[in-house]
Order: sequence, then structure tokens, then C-alpha cells
Amino acid sequence: MKKFILILLPLVMVLVVCAKAGKSSTFGNNSSVAADFTVKDLRGRKISLSDYSGKVVFLNFWATWCPPCRDEIPGFVEVYKQYKDKGMEIIGISLDNRIGPESVLKFVEKYNINYPIIMGTEKILSDYNPGPYIPTTIIVDQEGKIRHRHIGYMNKETLKDYFLKLTEEK
Repeated sequence: MKKFILILLPLVMVLVVCAKAGKSSTFGNNSSVAADFTVKDLRGRKISLSDYSGKVVFLNFWATWCPPCRDEIPGFVEVYKQYKDKGMEIIGISLDNRIGPESVLKFVEKYNINYPIIMGTEKILSDYNPGPYIPTTIIVDQEGKIRHRHIGYMNKETLKDYFLKLTEEK
């Protein structure tokens, strides 16, 4: 019985986290400046937030084991393809530190993810505080200010709407 509970408890916790993660979004003129970071993506390329100055950047905190995270990927891939040359950038921040970057890269290739994926670091998590639910997407405007925090699944229409709203402001 104890073994059953030890196995069931983590599964229930994952389901609760993912289930609660589809309900919240904030939209406003938050003026906090997004913390810069420099890390390597899964393919070894250097990624710095400051490299995307002048673009709308979606920092998407996700994990391979999270159903809503997996569900939003095809929409992100499609919208990124459509708008990446118009000032959109998506940086996927994987929270799969237990399985490691090699396994995440296999997942990225399987799902044909066309935007950069990095592994979440303690500093990035501390600087951005995505909270206890994933997926969480933090949206940084063209001036490097955090403007929105979307908690939970984001469909492609919402992703596109956030982008267009911010690009129309400029």
C-alpha cells in the first residue's frame, strides 16, 4: 500500500499542476525590465535575451511531460513560422532538468519545434518567477519590458493576438 501511495502521489501532483494551469492571464503595462541572460540552446548556440531587442519575445516555460505544454507546441510552431520575420521571437525554456538536454532535444526534433529551446537555470527561474504552474509564458515587449504573464495553455490565436497588440503599439 505504501508503494502504491508513493507512486500515485507524484502523478496526482503533476495532474493538479497541469490542470490548474489553464486559467490565468495578465495583460498590462508592467514596466519591469526583463532580466538579460546568456545561455546555450540545445544545439549549442549562444542565446541572449538582449540579442532580441526590438522584438516581441515570448519566454515559454514548459516541460516534455506536461500535456498542456505539448498541446500548445503545434500552434507556437505555426505562428512563429508566420511572424518570426515580423519581429516575433519565442524562446522555449524547458524545465526538464531531470531528463537532461539530450532527451529534450529528441523531443524537440520529434515535434519539429522551430524556435530556440534552452534549459531553465536557477537564475532564469529566479529572475522570471514563472510560478508553480506550466506552461507559463512571459511576454517581453520591444523595449525589453515584461508586459504580460500568461499562465496555462495558450492557443495560436491568443499568441498571435498578444504579438499583434504589442506591435501595433509601436
